[in-house]
Amino acid sequence: MSLAPLTGLDFVQREGRWADLERLRSGNPMYDATIEEIKGRRIRVGDHWLADFASCNYLGFDLEPEIMAAIEPEVKRWGTHPSWSRLLGNPALYPQIEERLTALLDAPDTLVLPTITHIHMSVLPILAGNGFVFLDSQAHKTIYDGSMYARGLGATVQRFRSGDVEHLRSLLRAAPAGVPKIVAMDGVNSMTGNAPDLVSFAALAREYGALLYVDDAHGFGVIGERAANEESPYGLKGNAIVKYCGETYDNIVLVGGFSKSYSSLLAFLALPTWLKNHLKVAAPPYLYSGPAPTASLATVLAGFDVNDKRGDAIRTDLYRKSMKVLDHVRGLGVYTPNTGDTPVIELPLAAGEDIDAVGKLLWDRGIYVTLAAYPLVPRDQVGFRAQVTAANTDEELDELNAVITELAAAGKLRTVQQ
Repeated sequence: MSLAPLTGLDFVQREGRWADLERLRSGNPMYDATIEEIKGRRIRVGDHWLADFASCNYLGFDLEPEIMAAIEPEVKRWGTHPSWSRLLGNPALYPQIEERLTALLDAPDTLVLPTITHIHMSVLPILAGNGFVFLDSQAHKTIYDGSMYARGLGATVQRFRSGDVEHLRSLLRAAPAGVPKIVAMDGVNSMTGNAPDLVSFAALAREYGALLYVDDAHGFGVIGERAANEESPYGLKGNAIVKYCGETYDNIVLVGGFSKSYSSLLAFLALPTWLKNHLKVAAPPYLYSGPAPTASLATVLAGFDVNDKRGDAIRTDLYRKSMKVLDHVRGLGVYTPNTGDTPVIELPLAAGEDIDAVGKLLWDRGIYVTLAAYPLVPRDQVGFRAQVTAANTDEELDELNAVITELAAAGKLRTVQQ
């Protein structure tokens, strides 16, 4: 009997660590779903309607009529996609966005590129060169990937315990002088919802001549500068963690994106003008990549307008809604790593509980969340994440709280004592 010849695909390695995720992808309705209709923050998958707590559209800008109406005029003017690389040509929308973003962030300058992943994979290696990247142990996977690429190009990567300023100090002290030193970390963490002690990390970076590289994808649009007359603990303007912590941009490069709070495909760096100009000739996404589609450029600009007019009121309501869930969770004695008030609410499962079964129960109860399965998170952190948005109704929040109560009563969720 003759054997079929091997092909290149036969050598693709199927690592065992992906088995749990593959089981969920193929058998759990919460994974790889086709969403066929939305009504506000309710989504329809097949004939099943669910309240959506997996969206990261924190401000609800994806559903704002004023923002949606901004798309058609710009598409008529620019077409659906300006497919020059940015080095070759920029529609006037680009400098308009960067000018308004620079003013909003109160930054030296800004540069917009298609996605945060593009930025981490291209800019982080440029900044690091043959120097050192000190990587927060809980930094987002895309920061890790950018650091690994930097290592492949000659950088040394060392990890420090998340939030541990003294551990980072020991690593910085041991690093040789006269080489680039990049401290790479999250702003508002995508899993815990917590913000770092940016003031302490910035002071340490300046002390050792390092550059603090902060990805505030989940903070931009939600948290901002704080003043005596602020309307909510989130602060004002939604201008991200640097202003929220009362910091300057000295020795700080801020990375953020519009794909969450502004519901648009675009990302940015806040940085000195000389570095912006250098990246225009050194960063591949500026040289080679197709830019964001016209619709996203239009919705970013319209989002600035809505943010100016109503952003602080929206954030005040978002804070109220987030605390409605967080207060309920804490009142039940259920553990969440979110020790603050942001709308990212992670709920780890109790030891031995099956994420597949919990996901199916949530589905049956009409609640759509982000399932955090191994190896996306360590095994002892497997659970689910609910992201509250301004577009979620109080009725939907009540439905979420009811299911959390049910899961807690059944012993499915980790408690504060565990």
